[in-house]
Amino acid sequence: MSPVVGLHEDMQDRLATQPRLRLAHLPTPLEPLERLSADLGGPRILVKRDDCTGLGLGGNKTRKLEFLLAEAEAQGADTVITTGGIQSNHVRQTAAAAAKLGMACELVLTRVVPWGGPDYELSGNIQLDRLFGAKLHLHDGDTDRIAAMESLAESLRRSGRNPYLIPTGGSNAVGALGYVAAAVELAGQLGKAGEKVAAVVHACSSGGTQAGLTAGFAALDPDVRVVGIDVDANPPAVAAEVRRLAGEVWSQLDLPGSFPDEKVMLQPGYAGAAYGLPTEEMRDAVSRTARLEGLLLDPVYSGKAMAGLIGMIKAGAFGSDETVVFLHTGGMPALFPYRDALEA
Repeated sequence: MSPVVGLHEDMQDRLATQPRLRLAHLPTPLEPLERLSADLGGPRILVKRDDCTGLGLGGNKTRKLEFLLAEAEAQGADTVITTGGIQSNHVRQTAAAAAKLGMACELVLTRVVPWGGPDYELSGNIQLDRLFGAKLHLHDGDTDRIAAMESLAESLRRSGRNPYLIPTGGSNAVGALGYVAAAVELAGQLGKAGEKVAAVVHACSSGGTQAGLTAGFAALDPDVRVVGIDVDANPPAVAAEVRRLAGEVWSQLDLPGSFPDEKVMLQPGYAGAAYGLPTEEMRDAVSRTARLEGLLLDPVYSGKAMAGLIGMIKAGAFGSDETVVFLHTGGMPALFPYRDALEA
C-alpha cells in the first residue's frame, strides 16, 4: 500500500466516527474545462462540480448539512434555525434539507448586501426558501445574527419545541467536516485519474469550506495548495476564521500534532467594494465561463472565485503545464436577482 492510499483510508476511518446523514449526490463530477484553459493559455483547469450536490438545486452547503443535521437529529431537534443574507445559498439548502427530513425551519435573514429591487427581494434563493416551507424572519443588515437566532430559539423552547442552531454558512467545526470528506473524495478521484494538481481554488466567505479542504489536504497531500478567493471584502478576518476552524477540525478528527496554520492561503482583491456587490471581473468570469463551457457561475461566490483564478493565472501564479482544480460551490439561483448587473 502506498503512503497516500494509507492516509486516504485513515482519513475515511476518522470521518466514519462522526455522525452523518446522506443528503448529497456524491461523488460530484470532476470535469476538464478545456476551452477555458485554452482561452487562458493554461494551466489545465478541472472543475469539481459541487453545484451538483442535488439537494434544493445543489451547492457546497449540502456537504456541511450532512454532518450538522446528523448532530441535530442526535439531539432530538424538531426545528432548525439558521441565518444568512436575503439571497443566502446556505439558507436555501438548509430549508431544503429540513423539508426532506420533516423538520421545521426558521430563517433569520438580514439585508446585509447593499443591493435591492424586486428581483433581489422576491426571486432566487428567497423564493425557494418559501417554496420549501421555511418561516422567514427579516431583519436589518446591522442585526446581530447570533443574538437574533438565540432569541428566536428561546421563544420556540418556551412553546415546547427543540431547536438546533446553525451558524452563517454552516461554518463551524461540525459543518467543516463536510469539506474534509470532500478533500478525501477529490483526492480519490485525482488518484484514480492519475492527476497531480498544484492547487484547489474556490470562493471563501464564512470559512468552513476552506477550513475543511485545507485540513483535509494538509493531512492527505500537503503539496496541494488550497487557495480561497476572498469574497467577503475582509481578508484578515476571514483568514483568521479559516485558521480557527481548521484547527478545531484537526482536533475533532484527532489528527497528529497541530494544524499547520501556514497552509491557509487566502487571495484578496476580488471581492469588490463589499460582499455581494458585482464587479467587472466577476461579470467577465461569469460570461466567459458560460460562453466557453456552458457552465453557470453565480455573482456572489463562484463568479468572483473564477475571477480570482483568472487573475492569478494572468499574474503567473501557475505554470502553463500545471493542473488546477476549481471548486464550483454552486449558487446559480442568485443569477436571477442579479439580472440587471449581469446584463449591464
